[in-house]
Amino acid sequence: MKFSIRNGRIINPASPGNQRDTIGDIAIDNGRIIAVGKLPSGFSAEREIDASNLIVCPGLIDLRAHLREPGQEHKATISSESRAAASAGITTLCCPPDTQPIIDTPAVATLIHDQAANAGLTHVLPLGALTQNLAGKQLSEMAALKDAGCVGVSNAMRPMADYQVARRALQYAATHGLSVFIHAEDPALSNQGCAHEGAVATRLGLPGIPSAAETVAVASYLALIEATGARAHFCMLTTASAVTQVARARYDGLPVSADVSAHHLHLTELDVLDFDSQCHVRPPLRTQRDCDALRQGLADGTLSAICSDHQPHENDAKLSPFSTTAAGISGLETLLPLSLKLCEDSNMDIVDVISRLTTGPADILGIEAGKLASGHAADICIFDPEQYWTLSLDNIVSRGHNSPFLNWELKGKVTHTLLNGKITYEA
Repeated sequence: MKFSIRNGRIINPASPGNQRDTIGDIAIDNGRIIAVGKLPSGFSAEREIDASNLIVCPGLIDLRAHLREPGQEHKATISSESRAAASAGITTLCCPPDTQPIIDTPAVATLIHDQAANAGLTHVLPLGALTQNLAGKQLSEMAALKDAGCVGVSNAMRPMADYQVARRALQYAATHGLSVFIHAEDPALSNQGCAHEGAVATRLGLPGIPSAAETVAVASYLALIEATGARAHFCMLTTASAVTQVARARYDGLPVSADVSAHHLHLTELDVLDFDSQCHVRPPLRTQRDCDALRQGLADGTLSAICSDHQPHENDAKLSPFSTTAAGISGLETLLPLSLKLCEDSNMDIVDVISRLTTGPADILGIEAGKLASGHAADICIFDPEQYWTLSLDNIVSRGHNSPFLNWELKGKVTHTLLNGKITYEA
C-alpha cells in the first residue's frame, strides 16, 4: 500500500543540521520510505495520515525488554508484549538471553524470531548468552548464535565465575565482531541486596546494594575492554561515578557505550520509603545526586540510549514483603512519555531525546534503523507531544501491570505506529 504522512513535524536525528527538525511530508511505497520532506511528483497515496500538530519520528528502539517467552508465558508472551510495544511507538525490541531455555543455542534464537514474525507487530532482536547456560564458566558458541540472528551477547544479570573467564569471553566476542552487553554489578558487593545502600534502606531494614557494586564492576570491565579491544555496552547504569568512568573511557577512545532505564531518570531511593514493591528494581533506585548525573550523562551523550527494562510480572509477584518480591517494572508504555518529560524537567532538546530512543540504540546494535531516509524500511512512530493521559490498569496493553507510574499524568501519546509500512497501531 502507498502511504503518505502529511504536514507532520518530522524529527529525524540522523539528518544533518537544520534538517533534523522540519515540517513536511513522507511518502511510503511497498513498505519503504521513498521521500522525506516533500511528496514526489505524481505520487498518489492509497492512505493518507494527517500529522498536523503531531511529531513524526523513526520507530523507537528499546534495548532491553523481557518478553517472557519462551518459558514464562504465564507472565507475558512475545505476541502480547509486541502489541504493547506497537501501542508505545516501539518498532524494535532487544531481548536479553535469560529466557527458559536460555538463548545459548541457535534453536532458541530462531524460535524467538519466528514468534515475532508470526505476531508481525515489532522486530525482535535477541541477545545470545555469553556463557553456556549463563553459568559464567564456559563460553557459548557465539559464532552460531550470531548466524542465528543474535545482535550481541550478554550474561544478563548472572555473574561470571571470575575475570579470567570474562577476559576470554570479551576476546572471543571480539573475534566474531559481537558487542558484549554488560550488567555491571559485583556479586560479592551486591550480596543479594534489594535496595540502594543508604539512609532509606537502613531505616527500612532492607539489605542494601552499595554504589561500589556498580563502580567496581565498571572499572574492572573497562580494564578488560582496554586489554582486549572488545566492543562493549554497559546496560542500565545507575550511579554518578559509573557515568564519570564511562565518560573518561569514551574520551580515551575505548569502544564502549552505555544506556539508562527510563525509571532511573525519574525515581530515587525515596520512592521505596513505603515499601512500595512496584519500586523494587535491579539495579536499585539510587540517590537524587545519581539521578541528576544520569540526566546530565544523557544530555552530553555519555549515555547513548534510554531503555525501558521492561519486565512484566503477574500480580502475585509483587504481593510479598519487599525483599522477596520479583524485581522489575512493566515499562514499554511509559518509555516515550517518561523520556519526553526530560524536555521539561532538565531542558533536554526534544531532538536529542528522540535520538536516545532511535539513532543511539540503532548504533549500539549496529543495525540499519532509527532513521527516516529514502530507501529505508518505513518503521515510524507518530505521536501527539501535547496530549495528556493517565496510566491506569484499564489502559495498559502489556500483560504486566506492575508499574510505579500507575495514576501518573503523562504527556505525549502515540497515535500511529508503522512497521515496514504497515500500520500496527492506530489510536
